[in-house]
Amino acid sequence: MRILLVEDDPVLQAVMLRSLADAGHRVDPASDLATAVHLWRVQAFDAVLLDLNLPLADRQSADMGSGLTLLREMRAKGDKTPVLVLTARNRTDERIAGLDAGADDYLGKPFDLAEVEARLRALVRRSQGTDDQTQVGQLVLDRKGRRVLVAAEELVLPARELEVLWELMTPPGRTLSKKDLSNKLSDFDGALADNALEAFISRLRKKLLHSGASIRTLRGIGYLMEEERP
Repeated sequence: MRILLVEDDPVLQAVMLRSLADAGHRVDPASDLATAVHLWRVQAFDAVLLDLNLPLADRQSADMGSGLTLLREMRAKGDKTPVLVLTARNRTDERIAGLDAGADDYLGKPFDLAEVEARLRALVRRSQGTDDQTQVGQLVLDRKGRRVLVAAEELVLPARELEVLWELMTPPGRTLSKKDLSNKLSDFDGALADNALEAFISRLRKKLLHSGASIRTLRGIGYLMEEERP
C-alpha cells in the first residue's frame, strides 16, 4: 500500500515509518498541516494515518492546526481515501467528532503497531472490496501473511517484486496503467523509472510460468493480471 503518515512527533513518526516500511508499504510522511495538505492533494494514497493536533507550517510555530479540518476539506471534495485517526484525543466526544468528520476508524495513543497495520488492512479491504486472499489461476496472494502460493507451494519473491504483484492483484481483474503502478511503488524521494518497472514485470512473468496466471500488457493502457486460458 501507499500510505500518507501525518504525525508531528519525530520519534513516533520514525518508529512508524520503519514499521510500515518493514511490512512492505510505501510511506510518505508529513509533520505539519501544510505538508499534509500538499501531499494529499497531489498524490493518491491507499490509506491515510492522521494525527489531529498538528503544527500549521513548521515546528517553531506556536499555532496548531486540526487534522479534522483537513479531513473535512478532503471529504467535501469527494475524496474517499480510508483514514485511520491516531491521536491522544481519545474521549468519546472527540472520537465521535473524528468519525463525523469522515474518519473510517479511530485509535487512541499509545497504540500497538501491529494493530495499526491490521486496521489499515481492514480499511483497505473494505474500500477495495477485497479479501485477505486473492487468487488468479493457481496463484494465491495472501495479503495478511505477505506470501505468494502456487498450487499450495510458496513462491519466494524479493520485496519489490512482491510489491508489484500486490498492486496488480489488489483488487484482482483491474487494468493498472504504467504511471499508476510507478506512483504506487515510488515515494517523494525518488520515482521508479520505467525501465526498472519493466524489469520487475519481466522477472515476474518468468516466475509465474505454470501458475495459471499471467501479466498481460495492454498497449497504451497498462497491465492486467489474468488467468491463463487453455
